[in-house]
Amino acid sequence: MAHFLKEEALKYHATGKPGKIEVIPTKPYSTQADLSLAYSPGVAEPCLAIAADEGDAYKYTAKGNLVAVISNGTAVLGLGNIGAMAGKPVMEGKGLLFKIFADIDVFDVEVDTEDVDKFVETVKLIAPTFGGINLEDIKAPECFEIEERLKRELRIPVMHDDQHGTAIISSAALLNALEIAGKRVEEVKVVVNGAGASAVACTKLYVQLGVRRENVTMCDSKGVIHATREDLNASKREFATTRDVHTLAEAIAGADVFLGLSKADVLTPEMIRSMAALPVVFALANPNPEIAYDLAIGARRDIIFATGRSDYPNQVNNVLGFPYIFRGALDVRATCINEAMKVAAVKALAALAKEPVPDTVVAAYNKEKIVFGTDYLIPKPMDPRLITAVAPAVAQAAIESGVARQQITDWDAYVYGLEARMGLNNSLVREVRDRARLAPGRIVFSGGDNVKVLQAARELVYLGIARPVLVGDAGNTARLARENNVDLQGITVIDPWSDGESLRRERYAHLFFEKMKRKGIALGDAYEKMKSREYFALMMVESGDADGCILHHANSYLEALRPTLQIIGTDNAEGHVAGMYILLNKKGPMFFSDVLVNASPTVETLVQTTVLTAAAVKRFNIEPRVALLSFSNFGMVPGGSPRKVARAVEILHEAYPALAVDGEMQANMALDGKERFSKFPFNKLKDERVNTFIFPCLSSGNIVGKFIRELGGTELVGPVLLGLARPVHVMSEDAPARDLVNIAAIAVVDARNNQDR
Repeated sequence: MAHFLKEEALKYHATGKPGKIEVIPTKPYSTQADLSLAYSPGVAEPCLAIAADEGDAYKYTAKGNLVAVISNGTAVLGLGNIGAMAGKPVMEGKGLLFKIFADIDVFDVEVDTEDVDKFVETVKLIAPTFGGINLEDIKAPECFEIEERLKRELRIPVMHDDQHGTAIISSAALLNALEIAGKRVEEVKVVVNGAGASAVACTKLYVQLGVRRENVTMCDSKGVIHATREDLNASKREFATTRDVHTLAEAIAGADVFLGLSKADVLTPEMIRSMAALPVVFALANPNPEIAYDLAIGARRDIIFATGRSDYPNQVNNVLGFPYIFRGALDVRATCINEAMKVAAVKALAALAKEPVPDTVVAAYNKEKIVFGTDYLIPKPMDPRLITAVAPAVAQAAIESGVARQQITDWDAYVYGLEARMGLNNSLVREVRDRARLAPGRIVFSGGDNVKVLQAARELVYLGIARPVLVGDAGNTARLARENNVDLQGITVIDPWSDGESLRRERYAHLFFEKMKRKGIALGDAYEKMKSREYFALMMVESGDADGCILHHANSYLEALRPTLQIIGTDNAEGHVAGMYILLNKKGPMFFSDVLVNASPTVETLVQTTVLTAAAVKRFNIEPRVALLSFSNFGMVPGGSPRKVARAVEILHEAYPALAVDGEMQANMALDGKERFSKFPFNKLKDERVNTFIFPCLSSGNIVGKFIRELGGTELVGPVLLGLARPVHVMSEDAPARDLVNIAAIAVVDARNNQDR
């Protein structure tokens, strides 16, 4: 296995372009005019501007988003002092992490000296290039002096991540672990095994968060760091104890917290058993912790355990911190990374771990659920919310502590900008959610005892988008909420089978009977239907007790649609309904219809689907440009399905001359405007980008939608039901919480539009 890993790692770094990072242009360069602006003579203008005001370097160069990852290779990962050149792959890797997690550009700089003065002087001389300095893999105690001098002498953020990254992440884990254990930070006794850069920085931050210095016992390879020892440097002497203990085993007896930043297998099960109740054990030595996971968990049932490894719960991983800390610092042009900014990062991480975890994160870690507790103290590294949780907290702390040279006044806009930078933001979703927040409607969910519905309802309340109502067994809903750490405050739970709802059931039964008495439904049947959560939820909308409804189906979409058509009905004389997906990508939203309802549409059905879909697209404040799809381009295949599509286009051109629509056309022709205009210049869409696609049959639309969802890389919103008299949408039982939030926001906006008409 070790040989396999070695070969794969070497192959990974060598294949294609050697290394892991590159520099790419950010401006046009294809013409001579471009080059004359990029270099001589045009480049003189920004040079002169910067000469007059150095602050303009942030305006005209990459400085504001450029961090140096700098090392001399004296303490590389678990490899020790391997030298500057051998450490370069690690520095490139750090650059890669900066980029993928926070969109920060990096130059890695390897400085070939162990002389502190030379190292500091080198960094100072190159500092004008960068907006921030990330010191990496420099051994103690030199790293302390290097960082302190550079922080003192430079006016940009400087952070030695090996010290402060681990300190920040483990501090967040500590706060949450102590909360779970019911212990006060100022009362706990802490044992630290290790006295290097990380251990010292962690201990200092723990003290800043409330741990009493006299309650800390630190150990190194020679045992307890005791005041009587004469071999202590300044950083160790700061934590020397006067307790009558001299070994790790003696020190840990009765302790509440163990922090290990040392080496493998120095902690024994017997030592853990000697600790206080609900012990917090952070065994962070890499690659092997101070005690193996199985041994630690086997030693104490009440243990709260964390390591630095990804294959165990509670990984203390620096990638949770440094990308977002530098992101926030760069965005306000901070002169340093101070203690207030570190504490802000700690508290933001601790708070995020208590929020419901997105389905995408749960799926990424192959879990059924991830909830705050002993196995989930801090967020997962792949959580996309980290950037919007930590970076704003750090930026705000920089502003409030007076080290920011640029202010942020619109924090919502800043968060949106972060999401857009990382490709997490889509303006359509944001705008729909913002519009929903103006008048949060009452949205009823028929799947009240579905975990994803609970999570979505919690998020709807948290975001202020809707007032969710859950229909289901109240006891079961409460149990699921407890098990999944979902706060039900602000969420209404209605048990349609309870005695307390008998009058409502009766009222709904009579209303339903009046609608259906000439359609084969007897009064007794109506009473029975109201025992169905789906019928009950729909009647809440029909009677005005709710503004919109999200139904859930286990198998057949059309079966779930049947009661909707019975109770809610359509808003058009033709009685037409269609299903639409919204595909979100960086080029803008794309609308796919009909993907769910009409299996073999007639010409008239295609026309109505197009009209309904175009109207829906306009409600998103987007001008629809519609292509009716086929396997033929503009009459190339006479007769059959293509002719049916072509006839629908003829009717649309005649009845809706202002609508930008054409077809029949193949999908590639719809997507490639230049090719379409080149070959078929008569087409009504010309060479413009098509954003709305009408499929010729249900199978084609449904297949494409499922392919897109499974392939990933984009986001699908929906399905959105079109043509109903009131906002009702049907979602599968396994729909992710994010999908439910988005569709609920659409329902809120549609309900408001109905009221305004």
